[in-house]
Amino acid sequence: MPDLLAAVRTVPDFPSAGVAFKDLTPILADPALFEALLDRLEAPWGGAGVTHVVGVEARGFWFGPALALRLGAGFVPCRKPGKLPAATVSASYALEYGEDAVELHADAFGPGDRVLVHDDVIATGGTAAAVCALVRELGADLVGLSVALEIPSLAGRDVLPDGVRVEAALVV
Repeated sequence: MPDLLAAVRTVPDFPSAGVAFKDLTPILADPALFEALLDRLEAPWGGAGVTHVVGVEARGFWFGPALALRLGAGFVPCRKPGKLPAATVSASYALEYGEDAVELHADAFGPGDRVLVHDDVIATGGTAAAVCALVRELGADLVGLSVALEIPSLAGRDVLPDGVRVEAALVV
């Protein structure tokens, strides 16, 4: 098994002072590491009946489409405001270094759909909580949250809605 954690690069003071950014791009650059990470992302959800994977902009787009394909599900992009062309629903959230918002197409999915949210990292959990709320607002069944990397010291799980299953491929 390739050493995925050893490939994660920590970049100090990015994007702002005091933030220790966890950079997954070295994993993308190595096909064996990329495949190993996808294997870890897929394993917990294989029998969950996922119909859609929501990838959170922008780094959720790195692994989300491949994860959706492996699960036999559709891929739905969750974008920053103003980036999606049709009618949207929106949610705001706090970051560890600011504030932002996300949007989904209002017709991306609905009742009867089983949605897995995917992002690269769960840190303070604000982004994930906002996306999970949007999935539920659209009436879909939120299967869970998939992340490539979790930083438990930042307690991101604590801000998620009750009962959300979280599976992290890597933990630092």
